[in-house]
Amino acid sequence: MLKHILLVCLATVPAFAEVHPLTLRQAVEIALKGNLDLVLSRMDQQKAQASIRVAKDPFVPKLYAGSGLAKVWGYPTSIEGAAPSIIQTRTDMALFNRAKSYELARVRETARGAEIDTQSKSDQVAYQTATLFLDAQQLDRNKQSLQLEVESLQRVSRTVGVQVEEGRQLPIENKRVAVDLARASQRLSALNDDLDYSEASLAVVLGYAATDRVQPVQEERAAFEIPGSEQAATELAFENNKDIRKLESQLQAKGFEVKEAEATRLPVVDLVAQYALLAKTNYENFFTRFQRNNGELGVSIQIPLLTGSASKGLASQAQIDILELRTQMSQVRNRIQLDTQKSYQELQKATSAQEVARLDLDYTRDQVSLLLAQLGEGRATEQQVDNARLTEQEKWIAFYDAQHAVENARLDLLRQTGTLQAALR
Repeated sequence: MLKHILLVCLATVPAFAEVHPLTLRQAVEIALKGNLDLVLSRMDQQKAQASIRVAKDPFVPKLYAGSGLAKVWGYPTSIEGAAPSIIQTRTDMALFNRAKSYELARVRETARGAEIDTQSKSDQVAYQTATLFLDAQQLDRNKQSLQLEVESLQRVSRTVGVQVEEGRQLPIENKRVAVDLARASQRLSALNDDLDYSEASLAVVLGYAATDRVQPVQEERAAFEIPGSEQAATELAFENNKDIRKLESQLQAKGFEVKEAEATRLPVVDLVAQYALLAKTNYENFFTRFQRNNGELGVSIQIPLLTGSASKGLASQAQIDILELRTQMSQVRNRIQLDTQKSYQELQKATSAQEVARLDLDYTRDQVSLLLAQLGEGRATEQQVDNARLTEQEKWIAFYDAQHAVENARLDLLRQTGTLQAALR
């Protein structure tokens, strides 16, 4: 897994800039694999998993082999706690160590919390990708509308210029149209810069280089499904919220920490086994009976008599941490309820605003159609039609903005309910 992550990191540094046309679903899939923040979070999760193996070490048998061979003068004294020997081996492991057992449980729970952190980061990356994608898509639509608006203003400018030369318009009209054209051109230039930055930001979130660009591909996309009521949305938010699950995991870990501190007063039982191959010359002058192969198997029992004050202090600190976590959980639940209600209400307001923008656009388009018909009958001028088309382009931009606000509101509600990734996939 670590090798795969390193390959992903290396792949994010291409030799030259690239343009990546992607749909929303493709962008989210790539981001969930290559986003660098998410890659780092997965590394933290792997470290937490590795810490479980460290905590299990006391309960895993270990075997050591070596030699205590030595030249002996006089009585054969011990070397590092063992008699002089040609070969010696020993093994040990914990049979009963309640403190270490609770430590292992705490580390496992911490690793589960790291996994929840990674899931939470995945949700954040998916939401960030989707919002940036929709922003870039919206900017591109506005750019197309503004390009049409600039073209219409250029036609109006030519028409007004002719009318001024013929004396049918005041010269000041030329200046008015020139100001409108300059303003629209400036908006188009600024929009191009915003679109370029948005596509670059989307590329970085997906794990590409900052010199790359991700261009959203226009596609028919069904509206994101949302809960049918505010109450249903709130219940989903409580059920799926990663912050609550993380706090619950931390509560479990702190509970094990309390038990771990209290368990230092309990006896510790270790399995002990060792073997030694002895040399006769070291013992024949001091012992009446010599045995070359020697071994023992037994248990080491340690009973704490005075454990000091550290264990009580650590248990007290962990209990205070538990109270703090429970308080935080209450705060988080209140925040989730308020945020979900607000997101649901914002979606309703955005949907209402979109309907108003749609009606306004339909009315403006009907006006353009009417003026086109009147132009064919000689009852309207081309300038009136161009002005109406300019207004229509502004209404299109307003409608796209309203549509974009609805999509963002839906994304935010899905993020609150914890169903965003399922909806995007």
